[in-house]
Amino acid sequence: MYQKYHTDALVLGSREMGESDKILALYTRDFGLVRARARGIRAGKSKMRYALQNYSLANVSLVRGKQGWRLAGATALGNGSGGDIKGRMAFARIAGLVTRFVAGEEANRNLFEILRDALSALSQEHCEAWATIELVCAARVLYALGYISNEALKTALLTHTAYADGHLLEAEHLRDELLSSVNRAISETHL
Repeated sequence: MYQKYHTDALVLGSREMGESDKILALYTRDFGLVRARARGIRAGKSKMRYALQNYSLANVSLVRGKQGWRLAGATALGNGSGGDIKGRMAFARIAGLVTRFVAGEEANRNLFEILRDALSALSQEHCEAWATIELVCAARVLYALGYISNEALKTALLTHTAYADGHLLEAEHLRDELLSSVNRAISETHL
């Protein structure tokens, strides 16, 4: 008998497998980046298919088997389908950055909070600051993973997860420095 784990997860992406299965890239609160197989999720009668849309937040039930993680259930906590297409595309780029830089399963609750709050901010209707939110989130992700130091930017912007108007205004003033730090961190890693 396998143990079932319950945790919140962000769906960072998916790929089809077989006739009705999917492999989902999930960033979970308790396990970090997990790739889990969802059997039958593409079937019309699947109860999980709407809870596990790309770029959404869900509470998932995971089972660790001999061949890796398997999804045993899911409940939507918030859907990433709100907001406009620019916000969704911004979060898609952030998800790509995370799947590129996170090597394996290791819990990082700070990174989970950064991603969850960014998804929430980018899912707002008429989000005008999507480009700034994307830049701040990318910097925070790289900071949480150790690729950018807080001293390099001399700001507290990277040490929290909020995307309030004051934080976005500060980010606009530091835009060139943030962009330079993000690009340098990405190019120096060779990933």
